[in-house]
Amino acid sequence: MSEVRVGLIGLGTIGTGVARILLEQTELMARRLGKRVRLTAVCDRDLSHDITHHRGLDLSGVRLVHDAAKMLAADDIDIIVELIGGYEPARSLVVEAIGHGKHIVTANKALIAKHGEELFTLAAQHGTAIGFEAAIGGGIPCLKALREGLAANAITSVHGILNGTCNYILTRMEDEGADYHDVLRDAQTLGYAEADPTFDVEGVDTAHKLAILGAMAFGSTIDFASVHTEGIAAITPDDIASASELGFRIKLLGIAKPHGDGVEMRVHPTLVPIESQIAQVSDSYNAVLISGDFVENTMYYGRGAGERPTASAVVADILDIARALPDGIAHLAPPMGFPAAHRLNLATTPIAEVECEYFLRLMVQDEPGSIAAITQILADHRISLEAVIQKARHQTQAVPIVLLTHQTREGNLNTAISRIAALESVQGEAMILRIERFGA
Repeated sequence: MSEVRVGLIGLGTIGTGVARILLEQTELMARRLGKRVRLTAVCDRDLSHDITHHRGLDLSGVRLVHDAAKMLAADDIDIIVELIGGYEPARSLVVEAIGHGKHIVTANKALIAKHGEELFTLAAQHGTAIGFEAAIGGGIPCLKALREGLAANAITSVHGILNGTCNYILTRMEDEGADYHDVLRDAQTLGYAEADPTFDVEGVDTAHKLAILGAMAFGSTIDFASVHTEGIAAITPDDIASASELGFRIKLLGIAKPHGDGVEMRVHPTLVPIESQIAQVSDSYNAVLISGDFVENTMYYGRGAGERPTASAVVADILDIARALPDGIAHLAPPMGFPAAHRLNLATTPIAEVECEYFLRLMVQDEPGSIAAITQILADHRISLEAVIQKARHQTQAVPIVLLTHQTREGNLNTAISRIAALESVQGEAMILRIERFGA
């Protein structure tokens, strides 16, 4: 095979970047592969000359298609690149393409997190490959590192800053002491956040990515529905300032760890030591810290989104598949790093059974015995304290109390907090944040 032919569905931001690389880097790719990769067809709702010209694309030699179905069965296409995102119609298009013997490359983390198991099985039945490096971390090759580079290791943990929008918001809140809602509006104006930012700020986007990373790390099936997920909307500038005083920075982390016969899979705002590498990841950058029993700690850092970085990862998958053709894909690594027969159905540990250190913020009436009552309840549930800080009084006459606990089981902590919330001196809901100390 002297030529590998690509059909692209979706000419949005990432699709434009992919088309640009395929059109402009033909000679470099031919040198790497010993064969040519040609963009044969592009499908999008708007393929007018004004649109493509504005994006700097010369598609004069490319077939323009408005109906994706016409592309999926075409004899002159070997690889379908799906870049429309979401669950549907992406899933149906990919299923049909595989049925026609097409190889698939996608940046769609939601699709892989929810339907990946079905698609991997279907692709194996038809002898086709699925590449999805761009689904996590933009241009950061973290999946390839986990699947191939770290294959000799039993993975001991995965920690990831996997959403650039949330990292941008938390960075601005820390640097400027700004309110969450003000920074979110700025992020929407700058294009970092969508008009409806729910998937980002509530942690769903990070959970999609963690479900894939965790399953690959531990050889398990993908179970997105079981990922414990919390967002950043409740974080205040006071929380960030208190964390800083205690030597921590707040990051939205996706965390996967072995736990007994199962695995922890959780997404939530997390206090990380300010001197740690992952605490230095700011603005809209992403990072993935993967630890293994032989390699110890490795970290992968870069732009987690955007046209050029994400398109780079998409084309890397195209080249991997192209390299295997026409001789089949048997020598490619399995999509999730383990042969299907050797993947496990690991149970996800309930969050109540997770053990962490914790940061607690309570609003307490400034009166004798208030703090003593709280610490006694914690002691009743075998929760010991590392630090107690009383902040300045608010106008409501309530005082913010910040407590750091030693490691304890979350179920015990929640029971204690229920009793503490019932105290007459305690106002409002407690803020509970988990602490991660890397390498501990």
